[in-house]
Amino acid sequence: MAELAPLDRPEDVPAAVVSALGVRETVLRTAPERPVATADPVELLVEYCAGRELLLVLDNCEHVIEAAARLAETLLTRCPGLTVLATSREPLGVPGEAVRPVDPLPAAEAVRLFGERGAAVRPGFTVAEDADAVAEICRRLDGLPLAIELAAARLRLLGPRQLADRLDDRFRLLTAGSRTVLPRQQTLRAVVDWSWDLLDEEERDALRELSVFAGGWDLAAAEAVCAGPADLLVGALVDKSLVVASPEPDGTGMRFRMLETIHEYAVERAAEDADRALAAGRRHTAYYRALVTTAEPLIRSGQQLPWIARLETELDNIRAALARALAAGEEEDAVALVLGCGWFWWLRNHRIEGAEWAERTMVLAGGVPAAVGDLHVRHRRAEGGTGRSAPTEPGPSVPPGDARYWPRLHLRMLHLFLSSETDPDHENLTPAARAYVTGLRDLFSGADAPEATVFPGLLAAFAPFFLDTAEDAYPLIDGAVDRCRRLGAEWELATALMFRVHITVDAPRENADPQADLGELRHLCARTGDRWLGAQVASARAELAMAQGRYEDARAECEEALHLAQEVGAFAETPFLLARLAEIAHHSGDRPRAEAHMVRAAAVADETASLDAHAFLILLRARMALEDGAPHEAEAMCAQLRVVNGRTGGPPTWMAAFADTEIRVRAALEGADAALPQWREALAAAVSARLSGSITASLLETGALLLMGTGDHTAAVHALTIATRLRGPHARGPHEADLAARVTATTRAALGPEAHAEAVAGAASIDPGDLIA
Repeated sequence: MAELAPLDRPEDVPAAVVSALGVRETVLRTAPERPVATADPVELLVEYCAGRELLLVLDNCEHVIEAAARLAETLLTRCPGLTVLATSREPLGVPGEAVRPVDPLPAAEAVRLFGERGAAVRPGFTVAEDADAVAEICRRLDGLPLAIELAAARLRLLGPRQLADRLDDRFRLLTAGSRTVLPRQQTLRAVVDWSWDLLDEEERDALRELSVFAGGWDLAAAEAVCAGPADLLVGALVDKSLVVASPEPDGTGMRFRMLETIHEYAVERAAEDADRALAAGRRHTAYYRALVTTAEPLIRSGQQLPWIARLETELDNIRAALARALAAGEEEDAVALVLGCGWFWWLRNHRIEGAEWAERTMVLAGGVPAAVGDLHVRHRRAEGGTGRSAPTEPGPSVPPGDARYWPRLHLRMLHLFLSSETDPDHENLTPAARAYVTGLRDLFSGADAPEATVFPGLLAAFAPFFLDTAEDAYPLIDGAVDRCRRLGAEWELATALMFRVHITVDAPRENADPQADLGELRHLCARTGDRWLGAQVASARAELAMAQGRYEDARAECEEALHLAQEVGAFAETPFLLARLAEIAHHSGDRPRAEAHMVRAAAVADETASLDAHAFLILLRARMALEDGAPHEAEAMCAQLRVVNGRTGGPPTWMAAFADTEIRVRAALEGADAALPQWREALAAAVSARLSGSITASLLETGALLLMGTGDHTAAVHALTIATRLRGPHARGPHEADLAARVTATTRAALGPEAHAEAVAGAASIDPGDLIA
């Protein structure tokens, strides 16, 4: 083994190997009869190695790389039994070389090394003292053994958590190396300085420029950011172990990154040349702005899967570009980046983060309207204040002809969309917030322009779900459908049609036929290729099939929706679809399958932090407990529901379903008379909100049960008959069918067949409001 680290001059490499081999002869024996004196160490080495089977280790070659490469090639060419193992921060580059990168320590081995070195400097120390902090230290030091040893040496002064919290200043912190090693191995900075000093000036400039990346980059991104020839320079930095290369997950090429220690060092070095760093940052922002702008329509197309994966891969760089644009006050860049990522953030459940970026960008783009503070948005406000000295009007503070008008307006609509998805209380708006949402709705729905139709402007059609009732949404949805048809926005047209199907199923109007819209949606889904849209349409078909009692069709459609949602990575949809499958299985009488789906849905709801999915599951379990004759268990579920739901208000449909369950629980525990007042209140709210026929019918069926329990059999018949009328083609589930049969049998027996028939006929002229009165 020849240790080359102490050498200062490349020409000393052969002599160092001679010394390592213990070769002392100074006579070259080219032939036994003619010995020749020589002082050439290379010839001595050839003479020594030529007839031997030998492994020669050349350790630490990087600072004498050319001399080590020449010697290795000479010896390997003339000594057939010789194998050379060289350690270096870059390959020797000689024929026959096989490169084996030495990876950082795996997590477990890094932690073990830290524990051993820590115990050596502080007797009694064990990793268990703070295992999380130790794991963080090893991870942030990239598993580099020397860095871990230097960090462990600081345990004389600091605890593991204190040490982990100070790693942002690692070069000042990690300085307690061994006095007996080479100076360049005594501190972390000296180790990296050693690598820096081995670079030429063009490579140093490239490393400075590449420090603008966060989370890695590909060659195209490097070519956009680096002023020099990126392919050559990145390759050189990979060879010198300052950049790590690994294949892209999809096999399309290579991805590059710096270890965290190297990145921090490169950022420091970049600060030495502020102009170069500023220019590289601008090129980085421009590249990722172009990327998200290109990706935005494609993530809603048949090409969406690779583009979604690419945005996920580049998320850290997009964040870095956004932060830079906001810090520099570059409104155009910031708005373009936010709008380009809006649908991606929603689809992939980055909604809280997206709402934060949107609000921070609103601060820059004309200020945040004061009413936004009343939207109950549950995310961190922009640092340094929200800029709410701006006017409270929903429109941006520039006229419609200004180039910033539509981007700013879209930014506000996107912020409303993302924040509503992260806030469980968004329905309970203050008057100012309602006025703000109404103003946004009117600005978009009143503009007959392409900008008002595309996402996120399309979302203005859904504003009634913040403000009023589903019934009021029809004119806006119809208007959006018409505009999308005229302006040729296929994905937006499909989205509007899909939403119209959902509200038609939930709150049907006269002459509304969801089947016609579903038929058109099949063709639109095939043309756009968007799996998320396909999942939504399949979900709507499942809802309609379940309402009509076609449970096998509903199950097949729901499974298709689940498959498409998971394929596209719309994981926020998964717990709801699993819960819907549980509900379908329950209505089908398949209790084991229902239980299995509920268990899986609850696990996914935990993973995605979906309180609403948990609430739906608890409500379903409460219903099932009631059907099992376990009202006390159902009561406990209702109490748990209030905790999980985290609110006393909610959408009218949800509140009606929750109230219906609570009423049945109270009736089971306290009797029909005790539950009647709450039932009258819930039915009045459902009528006032014009809820769907099936929701109101369920309340009426509960009322029929209560009225029968109080002995008012005629009113019970009226309630059940009105419920049947409201259900229309929507079938009752097995439990509701049993309830209806029980009410019918009991009231017919109590009234007699003739009086019962008269009560049924009399219900034809009675509506739910009359029944309440």
